[in-house]
Formats: sequence, C-alpha cells, structure tokens
Amino acid sequence: MAEEIKNEQTAKPDKKEPDKKAKLGDRIKKFFRDYKSEMKKIVWPSRDQLIKNTSVVLFAIIFMSAIIGVLDLAFGFGISRLNLIKDLFSK
Repeated sequence: MAEEIKNEQTAKPDKKEPDKKAKLGDRIKKFFRDYKSEMKKIVWPSRDQLIKNTSVVLFAIIFMSAIIGVLDLAFGFGISRLNLIKDLFSK
C-alpha cells in the first residue's frame, strides 16, 4: 500500500501538447474584453468622499511643506552661523 502511494506521488503527469500561440488579433480582442470586465469592477468614490480625500491630501502637502521649509531655514541659519565661527578661527 505504501508503494502505491509513493508511485502516485512520483508519477509524472502526462505531457500535453505545447500551447499554440494565439494570433495577434485574438490576443488584442481578449485584452480589450478583459479590460472592459475589469473597468466594470471599479467602485468610484462619491462626491463627498472625493472632496474629503482631496482635502486630506492637500492638508498633508501643505503641512509637510511647512515642516520642510522651517527645517530648511533652521539648517540654513545654523550653517551660516558655523561659517561665521569658522571665519573667526581661521584668521
């Protein structure tokens, strides 16, 4: 019985004929058919949800821009002060 199970596990599946490549026209038709099918599955947001999501994104952009701007000013100020200190000691 163990031999039967082992033979079933090691048995190779029958080799099938290699798939013939579909013609270009058939592949294009299938692409657009699949494309149309996938487009029907899309769930578009409502107007209220779209406005809410857009406002969140705009707020995040403005907030991050402000943070980056403040950091840029701080580092620029710090580097200018370091240059002044360097100039004092290089004389």
